[in-house]
Amino acid sequence: MKVIPKETNDDIKRINQIYKVLKKNDFGYLIEENTFFKKFPFLRNRKKSDDDKLPDETIPIRIRKVCEDLGPAYIKLGQMLSTRPDLVGVEISEELQKLRDDTPAMDFDEMKKVIESELGSPIDEIYDSFNEMPIGSASIAQVYTAKLKENGKEVAIKVQKPNIEEIIKSDLKLMKFLAVRIDKYLYKTKIYNLPSIVDEFERSILKEINFEEEVRNMEVMAKNFEDVSYIHIPIPYNDYSTKKVITMELIDGIELTRVIKSNCEKYDKKLIAQRGMDSYFKQVMIDGFFHADPHPGNIMVYDDNTICYIDVGMVGILTDDVRGNLAELILLLYNGNTDNIINQLIYMDIISPTQNTPELKADINDLMKKYYGAKLKNANGSIEDLVKAMINNDIVLPREFVMLGRGLTLIEESGRKLNPDFDTGDELKKVAQKLLIYQASPKRAFNVTSNFLLEMGHLAKNLPNTMNSTISKLDDGQLTLNLKLEWLMEVAKQITIAIIIAAVIVGSSIAIFADRGPKLFDISIIGLIGFVFSAALGIYLVIQYLMMEMD
Repeated sequence: MKVIPKETNDDIKRINQIYKVLKKNDFGYLIEENTFFKKFPFLRNRKKSDDDKLPDETIPIRIRKVCEDLGPAYIKLGQMLSTRPDLVGVEISEELQKLRDDTPAMDFDEMKKVIESELGSPIDEIYDSFNEMPIGSASIAQVYTAKLKENGKEVAIKVQKPNIEEIIKSDLKLMKFLAVRIDKYLYKTKIYNLPSIVDEFERSILKEINFEEEVRNMEVMAKNFEDVSYIHIPIPYNDYSTKKVITMELIDGIELTRVIKSNCEKYDKKLIAQRGMDSYFKQVMIDGFFHADPHPGNIMVYDDNTICYIDVGMVGILTDDVRGNLAELILLLYNGNTDNIINQLIYMDIISPTQNTPELKADINDLMKKYYGAKLKNANGSIEDLVKAMINNDIVLPREFVMLGRGLTLIEESGRKLNPDFDTGDELKKVAQKLLIYQASPKRAFNVTSNFLLEMGHLAKNLPNTMNSTISKLDDGQLTLNLKLEWLMEVAKQITIAIIIAAVIVGSSIAIFADRGPKLFDISIIGLIGFVFSAALGIYLVIQYLMMEMD
């Protein structure tokens, strides 16, 4: 008798659970109409009545319910998709934003085992006191408060739930399995590119369940804000932090959500809005390292109006070049020239030339009329609407661009709630201008040159090995060159002559404009000779080129 591995049995049971949840929410056809799954015995003889099918407008709600019913991995998948309207559509992404990650707390004895196993010591040897009642419980982790024995500091401890990594990796395997089969056998789902969605989610969730990533993010962000007195990032205690446990400074503040609703005079709401905007623009435009989910629940406020960013497990990273291109795009948006905006989007590889359609141009024109008439005023929602314009034209945006759009939208929304006169337009323009000035500064030029020289050094260092490897392949007959050496030599010679011609022309021009030395017909003789010499070389080069073409 053939023994079926336990892992395979578990997978079959999980697929059956997924099917039941899908069927309950009227998505059973995703499996029932998939010819691959018709072979599964537990799916045979199941009938679906058309009377049970809900109207299409309920699809976003049903998708959210599926995520909630299937547990942690699917809740996180839904939350990720809520930030990707370009992949799933605006209606679905907005509905998925309602997903709540609050779950019933696990028994403390189970969580205690994780802490002691990860830190390698009993809790009472590490902490003077430990509050067994969590202050927060989500699908992946629970958060407790305690006092460190080492220094008496009040701390927060984020603890990963037992076996959550194994559960998520098991569900990821099934997600990939289902995504590939459904995408292959069910044509109507191809527009969503399910395998690509699952691959992106896998990268995101595996980083999120590795708490060491979050500790590194905290340290980077703290370094970036070390000279900004009104921004604080929690201090992690590395000696008491691992892949599954983070011990960090306990923040003595309240959530921005409560500040927005509060009428307490000690909170200067206009100042908090300004600081939130300035700090986020700095993250995006200056640091290139930004909080990917700055909703009010992830921002704490101290009594002195200092802002603290928490839960930095998910961040966006923008390279120096991308930030420069983004600054140019922002200024073009400010100026309101549709053609220039589209050209910039093409240059940034956000859209391709074939996607530059009349419909896209019309949508961006409408956006300009709405927000960018004479000047950028009342720009709340402008970034979000730009993303929607891309989505309406079937453009899949780079992940970081969508994260940035969502982050700016959240900051705008919070700012408006704190201060009805909150206006991001002029401030965003100023930051973009500063960034472009920096891009042209000698300091950046020095950095770019240094990087170039470093790359050239690496190239020179690796060149002997590369040549040896190439020669070995030639000796072994593994590499074939289909080039004429004489032709290459001739091309090299022509390139050399062309460089000489360019240099002589430049030198001759300088001699003429310098207005010095002997002259003929009021023209510098040295410059004139240079141009004649350049012309002769140019004629020779053309003749040589024609001869090569005839050969």
